[in-house]
Amino acid sequence: MKKTIAVLGGDGIGPEVVEQGVQALDAVAARFGHRFEYLWRDCGGAALDRHGTPLPEETLAACRGADAILFGAAGGPKWDHLPPEQLPEAGSILRLRKEFDLFANLRPIRIHGPLGEASSLKPERIEGGLDLLIVRELTSGVYFGKHDRSENEASDLMYYHRREIERIVRVACEAAMKRARRLTEVDKSNALASSRLWRDTARDLVAREFPRIELKFLYVDNAAMQLATWPRQFDVIVTENMFGDILSDLGAALTGGLGMLPSASINNTGFGLYEPVHGSAPDIAGKDVANPLATILSVAMMLRYSFNMGAEADVIDAAVTRALDAGFRTRDIAAAGTPASRVIGCREMGRRVAEMVAA
Repeated sequence: MKKTIAVLGGDGIGPEVVEQGVQALDAVAARFGHRFEYLWRDCGGAALDRHGTPLPEETLAACRGADAILFGAAGGPKWDHLPPEQLPEAGSILRLRKEFDLFANLRPIRIHGPLGEASSLKPERIEGGLDLLIVRELTSGVYFGKHDRSENEASDLMYYHRREIERIVRVACEAAMKRARRLTEVDKSNALASSRLWRDTARDLVAREFPRIELKFLYVDNAAMQLATWPRQFDVIVTENMFGDILSDLGAALTGGLGMLPSASINNTGFGLYEPVHGSAPDIAGKDVANPLATILSVAMMLRYSFNMGAEADVIDAAVTRALDAGFRTRDIAAAGTPASRVIGCREMGRRVAEMVAA
């Protein structure tokens, strides 16, 4: 089976980690007889420097002709002086989300057994493991609303339509039906009209279409506290754009760091953009110390959600666990006392995972 993937390394450590994601895909192709074609294109600040725009038409055309997008990272201090609307992040990743209507952001918060010591939580809080999913609405809300600023005043509009809420809650419900059938809707309905619409819409849709799901509501401040102290109570969390952004980064601390957190942004056709949650980390770019596991796990999500290759995705997930079980760590997830021989670089970690995929 042939699949075409637009590969957008972007800035900082982005190109380094996507190379390891591609290596894992090549190992899957060899083992299962698939064929993956890669369309390598510029984006982000690198594209801005070379082409005058963070998302050149050639890159956009490649994405339109692909079956999925593998994205590294965009932005960095080099471009921080630019106006907000001209920043590489806004001009690349935000535009891609809108261009392809990638409204559903899936962020699994999972602790791989060997990394329990890297979690910010006490061992008893995660005894038995941690595996929850945050479903974040990605193309509306305050990030895409009208923004006004004068010298002394500023305002940001958080706008939602019922149909936008229904479609993301439906994605969360479908995910919950494949898991423990527990769904938590997170909002601020004691203060925000948009949140009251979220709560009412979620209640109506679950009652109408998913009556077997156990639905719970939490205010976002309480949800953050609960996530930081008792995360195992959650199965699937669904929430709006800004709250999802904040909560999923909190979730990263539970797993041992951003280097372990993959993500998928998909539309209603199954087309998706897959990326690690971490940023461009320009301070370590080119030093071969970045953690590629979030990108490799994002590749597994690509196989699962866009290509319907569940068995292949399971093989990648298992290979990551096996590499960690063997004691291998990149610098960011190496606990004190980890043998120096087991602290390896980005390329070496990618190679070892690929070998275990192929085995």
